[in-house]
Amino acid sequence: MFIEDVDGNTFLDFTAGIAVASTGHCHPDVARAIARQAETLIHMSGTDFYYPLMARLAEKLAAIAPGDFPKRVYFGNSGTEAMEAAMKLARYHTRRHRFIAFMNAFHGRTFGSLSLTASKAAQRMGFGPLLSGVTHVPFPNPYRCPYPHSPGACQCDRLCVEFIENQLFRTQVPPEEVAAIVVEPIQGEGGYVVPPAEFLRRLRELADRHGILLIFDEVQSGMGRTGRMWASEHFGAAPDIIITAKGLASGLPLGVMIARADLMDWKPGAHASTFGGNPIACAAALETIRLLEEKYISNARRMGDYLLERLGGWAEKHPTVGDVRGKGLMIGIELVKDQKTRVPNPEARRQVAERAFEQGLLLLGCGESTIRLMPPLVVEQHHADFALDVLDRTIAESER
Repeated sequence: MFIEDVDGNTFLDFTAGIAVASTGHCHPDVARAIARQAETLIHMSGTDFYYPLMARLAEKLAAIAPGDFPKRVYFGNSGTEAMEAAMKLARYHTRRHRFIAFMNAFHGRTFGSLSLTASKAAQRMGFGPLLSGVTHVPFPNPYRCPYPHSPGACQCDRLCVEFIENQLFRTQVPPEEVAAIVVEPIQGEGGYVVPPAEFLRRLRELADRHGILLIFDEVQSGMGRTGRMWASEHFGAAPDIIITAKGLASGLPLGVMIARADLMDWKPGAHASTFGGNPIACAAALETIRLLEEKYISNARRMGDYLLERLGGWAEKHPTVGDVRGKGLMIGIELVKDQKTRVPNPEARRQVAERAFEQGLLLLGCGESTIRLMPPLVVEQHHADFALDVLDRTIAESER
């Protein structure tokens, strides 16, 4: 839970290396698994020669991934590689070329995944023209609903899906040309936005009506972070393809695409990775999953409930706190200039993050003015209390 800098200063880490260090820093069980594997086999390119560890991990991932159907697994080195693989597979299998993604989404920075990304203009600037055939549509954000409504009457989950069906498909994008709809079950870089409960199920129904694949990007929200193995489990929908990375191997580079077995019909050589599924990363992932299933997913659920309960009254206490949202240990605190107008307050977020750093707490932002809480899943109550006390003080200081 703690990081020490070169000057000997110690910090409580509520970033987990951008949601990567799921079992904390250098968990002894993970470190032992890495050391054992490093003494046995470091590399043998699973593209050409399978090894038992890779097969064991593939079987495990296929077993725990959402969806009651046979699955196959592709191994890469990162989330963006997993997304590139998912995009290629979707095009290859469907023989369609278009994709639908969502505003404020983040799916990576390589060429294909960057074409889906729409969280910050700076991430795309200077790299165009990007991949053709990608259309972005509104994501249902209950706090900043893209559709006007009276208080308490938000229906953005239905309206966002109906926009695709009734507007996009009617005027711009033939559904027969759409290979896949790509979505984060909970938006990450876009602001830790939790959609309404019915959104993913509505999206699933839309995709099924038109023979479109549904891809869930759980690079940040997966691997126990939300108190379930997958964030999509909170919403009762299963994808055709799911990708994850970050917390999968406790800090070692590993990204995976898990797809319905009948979809992964590409020929040998159609797609591969020299380093994907590295034996050491596979060993770390298997140990990480064991720890998550034994105790840390339940801890994420318990500690997430504790944090959200303590944060529950902060909008009344702090005039700059506009919204508190999240599931498990994927929590966003959105800061605003005024609670009525909901104008984002990025300067307040900057001040809070800097002052928290000075007081020994590491935080990161997301979206336009949201502070995200994403500690390692090993976090304990006294860690949470320290973090919230620091946040309470620093937010109050920014309001003076």
